[in-house]
Amino acid sequence: MKLLISNDDGISALGIRTLANTLAEAGHDVSVVCPDRERSATGHGLTLHQPIRAEMVESLFHPAINAWSCDGTPSDCVKLALWALLDSPPELVLSGINQGANLGTEILYSGTVSAAMEGIIEGIPSIALSLTSHTHKDFEPAAKFAKLLVDQLTVEPLPDLMLLNVNIPPIPWEGIAGATLTRQGVRRYVDVFNKRVDPRGKTYYWLTGEVLEDVQPPAGLNLPSDIPTDVEVMRHNFISITPLQYNLTYANGLHQLSRWEFKFL
Repeated sequence: MKLLISNDDGISALGIRTLANTLAEAGHDVSVVCPDRERSATGHGLTLHQPIRAEMVESLFHPAINAWSCDGTPSDCVKLALWALLDSPPELVLSGINQGANLGTEILYSGTVSAAMEGIIEGIPSIALSLTSHTHKDFEPAAKFAKLLVDQLTVEPLPDLMLLNVNIPPIPWEGIAGATLTRQGVRRYVDVFNKRVDPRGKTYYWLTGEVLEDVQPPAGLNLPSDIPTDVEVMRHNFISITPLQYNLTYANGLHQLSRWEFKFL
């Protein structure tokens, strides 16, 4: 398949090198366009008020890979690749492998998921891949599963335009319990800001916090209750695969508000 790969951890991140090289070695046509530095938690930001620059990168990836480093956001990278850098559209956009989880409500902030979502916006099926640890450095199991998933999609393409948000536990391949479809869970943070004072006596705040994973998703989302959440299956060493879309319309809200009447004089 013709693949475009991006990330939010930057061009030098081990995760994207492992993913891109694994897929290139498997015979896929791989192009890489990603930020020139870490751009985590940038969400779906785009650069509108300054130029975007991209430079070709050599000797960092498999020789068959064409790679560019971009000074924009993850979403910038995918949009630039699709409209300016690639000679033809890819069949699939992949983002990752991220260093850290993208579970539950975290996906709203995630540059990894946003890069993949840019593919969906442009009509191309996409996959976001995350290793659920900020310290574990063995990306080989996650890359191995990515290859299996791409092979699966080569034989049986997705039936509809969607993004697969994939989270892989940070354990050896032999310890993974399997892969399962999931729905989006909730990961909330408490005590989010740590108040500190700098050497000049000025107050500043450091974003931190403790994660809460036992929060249940709200009712009324019309999601099947027999499908586990992504947060839940991680505890049992399963790979989670959550299909996502970019349309955030709250269907139940439309029904609840349908009785509203606006009277204009």
